[in-house]
Amino acid sequence: MTSKKPITYRDAGVDIDAGDALVEAIKPFAKRTMRPEVLAGIGGFGALAEIPKKYREPVLVSGTDGVGTKLKLAFQLERHDTVGIDLVAMSVNDVLTQGAEPLFFLDYFACGRLEVTVATEVIKGIARGCEMAGCALIGGETAEMPGMYAEGEYDLAGFAVGVVEKSGIIDGRDIAAGDVVLGLASSGAHSNGYSLVRRILDRAKPDLRADFHGRSLGDALLEPTRIYVKPVLSLMKQVRVKGLAHITGGGLVENLPRVLPESFKAVIERSAWALPPLFQWLQREGQVADAEMLRVFNCGIGMVVVVAAKDADAAAHSLVGGGETVYRIGRVDARKAGEPQLRLA
Repeated sequence: MTSKKPITYRDAGVDIDAGDALVEAIKPFAKRTMRPEVLAGIGGFGALAEIPKKYREPVLVSGTDGVGTKLKLAFQLERHDTVGIDLVAMSVNDVLTQGAEPLFFLDYFACGRLEVTVATEVIKGIARGCEMAGCALIGGETAEMPGMYAEGEYDLAGFAVGVVEKSGIIDGRDIAAGDVVLGLASSGAHSNGYSLVRRILDRAKPDLRADFHGRSLGDALLEPTRIYVKPVLSLMKQVRVKGLAHITGGGLVENLPRVLPESFKAVIERSAWALPPLFQWLQREGQVADAEMLRVFNCGIGMVVVVAAKDADAAAHSLVGGGETVYRIGRVDARKAGEPQLRLA
């Protein structure tokens, strides 16, 4: 009888020691994100966090998202230090739109074979994003699944939980005719439209390391999603914010109507801001129609804020003070039956 060698987990392609090394590597970065409400974070089977005591009627707001095919570009350029910021931004910006302060964040990192150096870079970016948003990185999951992913590739998902006073929930119900629509500048394509971006790159075949307005084209394409949390939370303490829209896939055309009551529409002045150079390049190289650009990309506006006309100047001043570039991009009008909820003027 032929004796068979026992099969171990390592034979299956899983490096147990790498997982332990990663946990130790990320602990210092996660520690920098801690909030006083966190009772137990990374290392346990579950993470514990209290509701901040300043809330009388706290409502939890949750959001989840990923980075999408922008990761393919990160793999191609071997740049893994910014996609973690993208991951955090996509969820915390969503949570923010309902007036919520992000409390904590969890991540899911999946790969075929765990490369500690790469994973550490990714999670350092996640921790940096959490610092920028003021929320705690309190846990996550690293899944090593041999045979599921191509060599050198991984996938990311993120989960944010925030809290808002019940009376302070922003849901757009108080938006009225005459309100002003402010647009906050995006940092680039954020994390949407990268399937189209990669098709354009396949056609144009540019040198991604060549100069593009003072940096490489690759750097411009990998610029992480802007996190709007702190300036907008500060704004909400100063003026009444009636509506917030995170401009992700679908652009202004699909995302702004999501926060408008049925009886109102937004009239957007397309000339109120210039199309940033990156989007000009994508449109030119891909021969992308204007309507398609506005449907797929943020086109330079990453977050929309709706306020009363009397508060518009104060709101813009507050946001500029918080580091944002602000454009007065439109107004709210009454909507007739059958009219679209967004009109480009």
